[in-house]
Amino acid sequence: MNFHWTNMADALHKASMPFAAIIASSLLTLNPAIAGSVSRIDSNDSQIIVSFDGVVEGASTFSLMGPDRIAIDVKGGIAGRGGRAMGIVKSVRQGQYDSNTARIVFDLDRPAVITGGGFSADGKSLTLSLKSSGAYPFITSRKSFLPPAQFRAEPPKNSYSVKVPLGKPQDTVTLPKISGPKNSNRPLVVIDAGHGGHDPGTVSPHGGKYEKNVVLAIAKAVRDQLLASGRVRVALTRDTDKFLVLEERYGIARRLDADLFISIHADAAGNEAASGATVYTLSEVASDREAAKLAARENRANIINGINLGGANQEVSSILIDLTQRETLNVSADFAKLLIREGERAIKFRTNPHRFASLVVLKAPDTPSVLFESGYLTNKDDVALLISRSGQGKVARGIANAVEAHFARKLAQR
Repeated sequence: MNFHWTNMADALHKASMPFAAIIASSLLTLNPAIAGSVSRIDSNDSQIIVSFDGVVEGASTFSLMGPDRIAIDVKGGIAGRGGRAMGIVKSVRQGQYDSNTARIVFDLDRPAVITGGGFSADGKSLTLSLKSSGAYPFITSRKSFLPPAQFRAEPPKNSYSVKVPLGKPQDTVTLPKISGPKNSNRPLVVIDAGHGGHDPGTVSPHGGKYEKNVVLAIAKAVRDQLLASGRVRVALTRDTDKFLVLEERYGIARRLDADLFISIHADAAGNEAASGATVYTLSEVASDREAAKLAARENRANIINGINLGGANQEVSSILIDLTQRETLNVSADFAKLLIREGERAIKFRTNPHRFASLVVLKAPDTPSVLFESGYLTNKDDVALLISRSGQGKVARGIANAVEAHFARKLAQR
């Protein structure tokens, strides 16, 4: 009994389509300017105050949605840790965006905008006015603030660039354990829980649930449901809270010679009424504007501190799609239809639930792949379903039924 229907061209694709190596540029300052570290952050419903222990060049702010956030980029700043959050501000995060910019992100429990502000007379404190907003003018125009001229840090004058080849990301991770029957002829399904580690994905306004945790719980429920049948083998790209770049995710499926790859996510929307599951398959041309936005958002998971850790740039991505087997795309689309048919018995799907997008995580050229958006973390009812054991069980049964029907169909065709 052999389910490996894509093996005939497997060797050809794996040999002929190497991924581009990534070049990361790190800016190293020879004569660094005096920089100010973020020493304290206080925030509430009406204002944000950021204090520094030295001088900085300036700051700029912008707002983001899905989840609702306000970010401050501090030029000539060094990031600290955390900050005091109250009222509309749920939490504060800091990180070094690049060698000369500290980024501070304020997670909000509802939309808000920066209406004004400025530095103190000594340049060591930035106060911003915060106002709750019914809806964002997204993305809001960037607002810039400069400390008094005599207290501004000078930008670095001398710098050089060091290029570091990071290699092929899909070959750098340890392959996960394969669970299930010992018979290697049984089909292998790789389940990918999206996001993880420093990347939380969507943060629900209803209880502050992180997408990375919700989808990991669903992925484990799917694995357990599939293993209970004893008909397929299963591997998880991650079974803990760790980060993987997108190419590593489908790279694991390819290296394991998987028969099916399912990436599980939970969506976000500006409209809290939006609810239900969606299934995406690969297409260079998005099926609609929403699919294009989702691809842009999910594909950004590879970018850390401004450096793209992914192995496939725009040109390579196009080549990968052009060289993808027609059979693989067709099988992916067929499975998407099965997933909707079997899943809708247990869970709610959106109108027109099968959509197409240029999602990096689906670009394995020889592994049928779908991205399953299990629901909206911005919708109260969807959140209640996805975080509950019974709701996760419903999603798992729907996916498992589709997987078994998929391989039964393949066996019948043989």
